[in-house]
Amino acid sequence: MRNPIYVALDVPSAEQALLLADQLAPAVAGFKIGKELFVSAGPDLVKRIRSTGASVFLDLKFHDIPNTVAKAVAAATRLDVQMLTVHASGGLDMLKAAENAAKETAGTMGRPAPLVLGVTVLTSMSAADLHQVGVESNIARHVDRLVRLGLDAGLRGFVCSPLELAGLRSIVPESTALVSPGIRGPNDAAGDQKRTLSAPEAIDAGATWLVIGRPIYAAPNPRLSAESILAAIGNGR
Repeated sequence: MRNPIYVALDVPSAEQALLLADQLAPAVAGFKIGKELFVSAGPDLVKRIRSTGASVFLDLKFHDIPNTVAKAVAAATRLDVQMLTVHASGGLDMLKAAENAAKETAGTMGRPAPLVLGVTVLTSMSAADLHQVGVESNIARHVDRLVRLGLDAGLRGFVCSPLELAGLRSIVPESTALVSPGIRGPNDAAGDQKRTLSAPEAIDAGATWLVIGRPIYAAPNPRLSAESILAAIGNGR
């Protein structure tokens, strides 16, 4: 069974992140580095984790004019990350610029291009939250619209909550990666996540990769927690 777990290193320092990465590397597929850790530790941390052979998902959710996003994606690609994120709501031109920058930069380096993932609707948002920012359609319909836009731009992967997975699997090519945060077991606190499923449920619904943070890194034994989640996926429960 392929290991689908990326651990979110949502910790404030490089020291904590490297300790977790060392503990967890044999039990997970890779590590997600988000805004807090990247601002704190910088590109050097990405390089240090990559130097161990671990995969890195750089989750900075770029959302700007196309030229700015293209340059940011090129810089991220030079760090040899396996996945990175842009907001799908940035529009067709921005998404095309991101995908092209990843492919062109990787090509000059003789490497595979990272997956540029279009972030759809954050898992912390409810339908009411979406309406507050002027989106009148329901979440599933809005996610569908953003994914179709991303496909038109050439994106090969998307980030969505577990609740949208099954619907998206019916419209995206089979090779499209669907990445789901918001993974919570029955005994896990939801925190600021509003649209969640358990790891086995998300895999059954069509997730390619799962991003799991607090249930693993905040556990008394992070590696045991990761191994337990992986076993539950294998057992389908």
